[in-house]
Amino acid sequence: MSESGHSQPGMYGQGRRRRRRRGDRDAGPPGQNLSGPSRDREYQPRERRDGSEDPPGPLIQKTPIILAKPPGERAKSSQNAPVSGAPVLEKPIMLMKARDDGGKLGTPPDAAAQPSGPGPSKMEREGQRPTQPVYQIQNRGMGASASSSAVDPMVGQSKLLPPEKMKHSIKLVDDQMNWCDSAMEYLRDQTDMLVVGVIGLQGSGKSTIMSLLSANTPEEDQRGYVFRAQTQEIKERGGNQSTGIDFFITQERVIFLDTQPMLSPSILDHLINNDRKLPPEYNLPHTYVEMQSLQIAAFLFTVCHVVIVVQDWFTDLNLYRFLQTAEMLKPSTPSASHDSAGSSGNDDGAEYYPHIVFLQNKARRDDFCPSNLKNMYMVVDKLMAHSHLKYKGTLSMLDCNMFPGLEQDYLATEVNMFLLPMQENDGEDNLTKAGTGTYPLFSLLPGYRGHPAFSTMVSKLRSQILAMPRCQLSHTILTEKNWFHYAARIWDGVKKSSALSEYSRLLC
Repeated sequence: MSESGHSQPGMYGQGRRRRRRRGDRDAGPPGQNLSGPSRDREYQPRERRDGSEDPPGPLIQKTPIILAKPPGERAKSSQNAPVSGAPVLEKPIMLMKARDDGGKLGTPPDAAAQPSGPGPSKMEREGQRPTQPVYQIQNRGMGASASSSAVDPMVGQSKLLPPEKMKHSIKLVDDQMNWCDSAMEYLRDQTDMLVVGVIGLQGSGKSTIMSLLSANTPEEDQRGYVFRAQTQEIKERGGNQSTGIDFFITQERVIFLDTQPMLSPSILDHLINNDRKLPPEYNLPHTYVEMQSLQIAAFLFTVCHVVIVVQDWFTDLNLYRFLQTAEMLKPSTPSASHDSAGSSGNDDGAEYYPHIVFLQNKARRDDFCPSNLKNMYMVVDKLMAHSHLKYKGTLSMLDCNMFPGLEQDYLATEVNMFLLPMQENDGEDNLTKAGTGTYPLFSLLPGYRGHPAFSTMVSKLRSQILAMPRCQLSHTILTEKNWFHYAARIWDGVKKSSALSEYSRLLC
């Protein structure tokens, strides 16, 4: 074969090629050009692409032209060739990542660890692909702990992390009666929730009870409660601690709403002494304070499943008149639109009314007497007889094993009433003993209390409140975020209510 690649037919016979093969002459390195001006040049046998020589046979007169690299260069280039003709990717893509790998959970597929080696990964060679798309749920405002979630790309689902735990309450309505949006970031798109609100007079213990029901225990320091209670200085001044409406949600998705005191004399004193400018529709400060209280009560009657009425003594008739007035001024339940999704099918237009619980805080030992308890139940039943609020049949003190000797039908009309004793201190049990003097063994026993301990009573109350029925607040099913927007609309409607404006004119 010449330098130009053309062969010269007839120069090499079959015998000559065999002699050259049997000779001791060195054929030279592979790929060396042996052509020259002499006719006695040596012959280099051709090699196939797989490295084998041509089989012996008759000589072809015209050899085809083969344009190929030498075997040494072909061996080097074959190492960089892709598998099955696929182009080499500069950055291999990881399609699936095992859970026990070193990478963190929730990282996207392209950020996972790359396989070691120049070629494509095993998953890419086999051609496997996720059968469903991968969705990553974004939790805005939930902190760094909620930025990552365990994603399983093969099923296209995302495992939710536990919700962020609130450390303290935040404002839902400020002291100027304006709506706040800071609570939106703690809410989620799920419907299994319970909304509990509280109302009561000043100093009755609303914030303390709501803290004990939500996230705190009686053994903790009150300065660390989620709803700040009155300090000793505020008590001596006769002031109030809570203003507006405070919001707190637990990890069990229970929303607690703490409110400022109803008909508060300290708020009225603050308006008078500080010369605060009243809204134009209110002429007198006491009218403005009463209308604020009615707005809050009517708002809770619309957006809460349970409303707790806290009293520290039994009973104030003006408080029941206030509840009846707030019920009368309560906004009507918005009707379901014809194109609203998630309708429950209730098109009868029935009004929604929450469950109401009368909580007697700081109860004395005589109040736990069965006969006195029966009389208290009868009074509440008579005062609330014409109310649409659900005040009976859902909370029972007889089911708490507080009165094991009483029959279930002892209280014929058992209303939603619960009694809490005075919160005892750590060393109060040592002040009262069963006996002294000649019987030293009796002096070691605690005195007669007449009721279980305060912590036991709070635990039973919490279990009773959380077991209250979760009725539908509107004609459509509400998620937590939808409830927030629904509550904002109700609050705006309450402030602009024509019925409240007419009632304020009657008061003036």
